[in-house]
Amino acid sequence: MKSSVSRALVAASVTVALGLTAACGSDDGKKPSEPAKSAQDPKPSATKPAVLSAADLEKAVLAKGDLKGYKVEKMSAADMPAQTVAADPATCQPLADMFMFATDPASKARVGRTVTGPDELDGTITTLALLAHEQDDAEKVMDGLRTATQKCKAYEHVGSKYRDVAPLTAPKVGDEAVSYKVVGFIEGQKTPMSFTVVRTGSTLAAFYSINLLKPKEFGVSEKIVDAQIAKVEKL
Repeated sequence: MKSSVSRALVAASVTVALGLTAACGSDDGKKPSEPAKSAQDPKPSATKPAVLSAADLEKAVLAKGDLKGYKVEKMSAADMPAQTVAADPATCQPLADMFMFATDPASKARVGRTVTGPDELDGTITTLALLAHEQDDAEKVMDGLRTATQKCKAYEHVGSKYRDVAPLTAPKVGDEAVSYKVVGFIEGQKTPMSFTVVRTGSTLAAFYSINLLKPKEFGVSEKIVDAQIAKVEKL
């Protein structure tokens, strides 16, 4: 099963894995000399959540035992390249980037997992990633995805063609969520692919799902989304 999953992901130009980058921030807030000035210049750090570290993401991502009957596997760093490849047209770039769980602005840290089950005969494969951002950047990524699902109809990326892009009903979890579908071809077969991206504070949880045995039966499992978001929010 694992080898077939890898072949399918490569064929679809969807690569998922563990990729980590370090980042540091600074707080240059100045003490207000009088109350009026303080009211006009609230410190962002007082209300915005801290950016999760790579170690935090490892604690927050789904693991063995979190979903009964499901198999959760850690993705290797080689499966999630940090560099992105241009999409044609450019309006579809956010969607093309999300195939690799990449974003612009880039995340500070990423972790990835593959989830299968509970029925091995189902054929559904879900890959997910947690992406750590500054909150402003996380909101910008969500805006870009939302706009792309409205303006992008078809595109080419990494030598493959994708079409029938359309927004889907997003789950009501986290602070905001975007869901959409893209139709690609895996080994010559027309295959719908579904994506859901949820923002919780400054962290993005991204999910991608396909059904290799029954391509028309696709969709990101709400059970997986709910379990992952609940675990993130515990931090």
